[in-house]
Amino acid sequence: MIDLPAGRLAAAVGGSQLAGDPERAGPHRAVIDSRAVEPGDLFVGLRGAHADGGDFAPGALESGAWGVLVGNDRRGPALAAVEGTVGDSPCAQAVVIAADDPLAALQRLATAWRRELGCKVAGITGSTGKTSTKDILAALLRPRTRTHQSRENFNTEIGLPLAILEAPRDTEVLVLEMAMRGEGQIAELTAIAEPDVGVIVNVGPVHLELLGTIERVAAAKAELIRDLPAGAACVVPASEPLLEAHLREDLDTWTFGPGGHVQLLAMDGPRAEIEARGERIELELPFREPHNLLNTLAAVAAARALDLAVGGPVDVRFSSLRGEVVELPGGVVVVNDCYNANPMSMRAALDHLAESPAERRVAVLGTMAELGEGSARYHREIGELAADLGVDVLITVGDAALGYTEGFDGETHSVATPEEAGALLEEVARPGDRVLVKGSRSVGLERVLGG
Repeated sequence: MIDLPAGRLAAAVGGSQLAGDPERAGPHRAVIDSRAVEPGDLFVGLRGAHADGGDFAPGALESGAWGVLVGNDRRGPALAAVEGTVGDSPCAQAVVIAADDPLAALQRLATAWRRELGCKVAGITGSTGKTSTKDILAALLRPRTRTHQSRENFNTEIGLPLAILEAPRDTEVLVLEMAMRGEGQIAELTAIAEPDVGVIVNVGPVHLELLGTIERVAAAKAELIRDLPAGAACVVPASEPLLEAHLREDLDTWTFGPGGHVQLLAMDGPRAEIEARGERIELELPFREPHNLLNTLAAVAAARALDLAVGGPVDVRFSSLRGEVVELPGGVVVVNDCYNANPMSMRAALDHLAESPAERRVAVLGTMAELGEGSARYHREIGELAADLGVDVLITVGDAALGYTEGFDGETHSVATPEEAGALLEEVARPGDRVLVKGSRSVGLERVLGG
């Protein structure tokens, strides 16, 4: 519950309260989809490319919304929905708040709530693995402290504020994921969340269509380092030359990975022995993938930078479509890793496929989007890697993914849609096969398995 009285909430967003009792207890949560409104919710009518959410405020109020936050140009219909209502009407006690920019107002409310909580905040970004690192860090902290994490893809200028506003009053640590496609976006999210520790998991060739070079990708990610307050902490990969110029002497900098402050010393079954600035930490991990072990080191560094102890079993619940293992009838194992893809994450997924026991290894690959002028080369190189790693069958989905076949010399099939890939997989998969399904989110590869 966002337990700020209506008057304080209106002041926090920089808006004007036009209806409702200023002392009314705050809403349960904030929502931006009027169809999802439940009694007690604050509906925020955001402006979109084709519609203004403020137009749906009257409907949200009829659904029992605690109140609405709309643009000043949409205040009339919202007010009309509550004026003259009495008694049992769902609109009778509703709060109406108007602001010049509803999105900026939502963001200001999130910052106000973050300050109200007074909790520690970890902000996590990176070219790949940021979601898994978020999930691992939350799992490390949850047994010892009241932890709230952003769910699924609540990592944008809209999603991140909503994630903060979902945190209950007793939250002690917020673990937030920060996504970007261009310059200035991480700075915007940092200003909203005000992190105590900023984590950059890695830097790689993503969003090149907009940013052009990996150096500019690094600079965009490093906005997180630049905008941390003096005395805060940052966590970065050891020996990452692209970030060295962005490090600050007035931050507590933790490095992770080989040669870093936080390193993996040994792995014996599920038991991982980790050193963190001379401290020995033992964890029991439910995974062994090299990329997730590295993500674990980043998470341990973040926890220790927050001066929070970690150790013991790690009960991690990874977000959907990220390395989910699905066993199909007939002994076929599918690794459903189709939430997103770039050259770094694709290499990591193929490496893990090659290391996993299987009769044959099958890769169902969609395009890696937003790679700019180097897209053809990156796709060809991934095809070459798949061949070098001994992938037996390659199935490409969509015309944009045909570039993989230029570097692959094994059995190849090319289809137009995820549904066709699923039908083909039923024909070619054999008992004992292990199948990787991976591509950028825009391809919709979750439909390969009928999702």
